[in-house]
Amino acid sequence: MRTVGIVDVTARDGLQSEAAVVSTADKLALIEATTAAGARRIEVCSFVDPRRVPQMADAEAVVAGLAVDGPVRYSAVVLNERGFERAAAAGLAEVNVVVVATDTFSRKNQGCDTERGVSTANAVAESARAAGISITVTVACAFGCPYEGEVPAATVAEIGRRVVDGGVDEIALADTIGVAVPTDVTARLEEMTAVISSSGRRDVGLRAHLHNTRNTGLANAVAAVAAGVDTLDASLGGIGGCPFAPKATGNVALEDLVYLLHRMGIATGLDLESLVGAVPLVERVVGGAVPGLVSKAGIFPPICAAPPTEGVARSR
Repeated sequence: MRTVGIVDVTARDGLQSEAAVVSTADKLALIEATTAAGARRIEVCSFVDPRRVPQMADAEAVVAGLAVDGPVRYSAVVLNERGFERAAAAGLAEVNVVVVATDTFSRKNQGCDTERGVSTANAVAESARAAGISITVTVACAFGCPYEGEVPAATVAEIGRRVVDGGVDEIALADTIGVAVPTDVTARLEEMTAVISSSGRRDVGLRAHLHNTRNTGLANAVAAVAAGVDTLDASLGGIGGCPFAPKATGNVALEDLVYLLHRMGIATGLDLESLVGAVPLVERVVGGAVPGLVSKAGIFPPICAAPPTEGVARSR
């Protein structure tokens, strides 16, 4: 049976655009819920300027509430070397650096153009290697930009080539604004696979971060799996979105993705019943219904009660 890894991004991407600040305790409760369901890679926060993303102001407090030396790989998004230093000081063994494929969005998201973003990612990769910290580079707007429109495939491939050569452990393509369709996903992941292969670095992981803004998220996930992706991102209930992307909406719903993959015969290491059971917690935290559907429709086949123990008297 094939296995696809899943990174739970509920506490980071899922919450970053919420208007009402979520307490550290509630963030830790969400992380604990997916940990209890079997999640072993969880993106828990961003080490960014709290004036820009107020929801992430308690990043150090969130990490302090976690067992960072346990079996779960906790990670954080960082945008520069200062963010990396904070993540390393907090004790994290994994970071995710974002490089935006277009200059306009990159300036709005992190105050620099794409060229500077690539240089920063490679500098962080060097520091991460020296510190024994694993590094992912996520190429944001890899399928389209809200300000510049279509993003050339060659641009995405060139960013990938440069960060792979810079020593990244994993590269992720992000459909930041949810414009991709399966043919886009197939083509760009196959091209990135070729970039990794030509580098001679067969140890580099390939990951996809998909949003369901235009209801193509699960279809794109299937295309990503077929294209050989190692890991997919998702959030409980499908919450989330980038605060610097107009009309951005949520990630692929974690429980919906797990239902889909399990029905396809693909293992994830996650317990679907536990994930569905955690959705009411998400709804309490965000103060309303979430987009995910499996928690509303139910798991199929239904989970039935165990049959009576042998020898127990039965009524007639």
